[in-house]
Amino acid sequence: MPARPCPDHPNSMTTFPSANPARPGSRNRFPDLYRAVWRWHFYAGLLVLPFLIWLAVTGGLYVFKNQIDGFFHQQLMSVAAADTPVRAPTELAAAALAAHPGALLKYTPPAGPARSAEALVSTIAGERLVVFVDPYRARVLGTLPDGGSVAWTIRKLHSLKYFSPIARGAIEIAAGWAILLVLTGIYLWWPRGRSGGVVSVRGTPAKRVFWRDLHAVTGLGVGGMVLFLALTGMPWSVLWGQQINQWANGNNFGYPAGVRVQVPMSQVRLAEGESTTWSLQQAQLPQSGHEGHQGHEDHDGHSGHDGHEGHTAHAGHAVPDVPPLPSALDLDQAVAAFDRLGLAPGYAVQMPRGPKGVYSGSVYPADLARQRVVHLDQYSGKPLLDMSYADYGPMGRTLEWGINVHLGMEWGVFNQALLVVTCLGIVLLCASAAVMWWKRRPAGGLGVPPQPANRRLQAGVLALLLVGGAIFPLVGASMLIMALLDWLAFGRRAQQTPA
Repeated sequence: MPARPCPDHPNSMTTFPSANPARPGSRNRFPDLYRAVWRWHFYAGLLVLPFLIWLAVTGGLYVFKNQIDGFFHQQLMSVAAADTPVRAPTELAAAALAAHPGALLKYTPPAGPARSAEALVSTIAGERLVVFVDPYRARVLGTLPDGGSVAWTIRKLHSLKYFSPIARGAIEIAAGWAILLVLTGIYLWWPRGRSGGVVSVRGTPAKRVFWRDLHAVTGLGVGGMVLFLALTGMPWSVLWGQQINQWANGNNFGYPAGVRVQVPMSQVRLAEGESTTWSLQQAQLPQSGHEGHQGHEDHDGHSGHDGHEGHTAHAGHAVPDVPPLPSALDLDQAVAAFDRLGLAPGYAVQMPRGPKGVYSGSVYPADLARQRVVHLDQYSGKPLLDMSYADYGPMGRTLEWGINVHLGMEWGVFNQALLVVTCLGIVLLCASAAVMWWKRRPAGGLGVPPQPANRRLQAGVLALLLVGGAIFPLVGASMLIMALLDWLAFGRRAQQTPA
């Protein structure tokens, strides 16, 4: 975002438009407000410049996650299509387990005729491996650690998941300060009667005005997307995101309010077995084998679980001849059931966890309308819960749509191109800000913008910023720390200087 000090400082980057000489009070307030906003813009840039470059580079790469994994893991993910039928899921899973003994946790049928099947195995050595199997020949193609593909590595680097929660908190702070950068940058860019440097770049790279204009015009072009990316990235943040998720999805066993949950639920969460959507991070898994599962025949996707009347007559009476539960379905039958329900290609099947566990089929394609999660009773094969994006509440749909755009999945190639241009713009913003500061800084100094003469105005700007800080607590705390450091370094000195 652009930054332009007032004309009475020799290191200024541009000048203010003239104020009306007949109104000196207004003339003085204008530079003071500008100085206060510019000072906070400077501090915001100082704090987040490295993080923004990091996020832009890793985010710009992750936009092409499918292409990246397709390139680096082609021998694992791609197969030669054959005229013979695809082998049964149990045979492919058995091949994976024969090569890497352990327990099958998740199975992903081939997403297309030239794609491999995937089996997530918890090995006897304690590893979690994704085993890739040729679906036509039941031949193991190789393995990757769970979440160990190149694209997933980039995503973890993007969120600093490889590091401590403190580092991930720094990303949350950086996103909040990025919002501050955009808002203060808009104020600093505002033309105020100027024509040069508003939508055009003046001078040459040897001149400071060139970098100032380049920074301003680039900020004008990508500032809206920077704000959007900062806001849509916040739901995944380590503190604010978790609290909002708990508030928004902590009821109804973690499912959207429109989904009727009328079956016994376990304490196991869907997110413990796979990467799921933000809105389902709190979702608990239902239990299989409960006595009401025969009442689901008229289930419309989310209701129809009321067939329990026939069981109440047994209350208080011994029932020695209750038949045992039927045998559990095998993987072939579970996959066939999910296919009949019409889950989009690429869905994954979580295996039941224990005698009360369920088969969970989930798929999160780029088309939000086709996102779906279905839990099957492992004995009857009937859906216990069946939900899709349409079942989310207004806030959930809005957040999931924003996240989908953030990941470059909503509008295909256009979405990818938009994000790449934005990421390149962020890098250019950071580079031009660094060059601009280097050319403006005084010898032996940091080059902090001048303080406003009116300290109350400076405090008012801080108070306004802290309103946003109250919404994002980590950001608000960092603002208070920065304000304290600013006062310790410059405020006391200014108070001791004679007027």
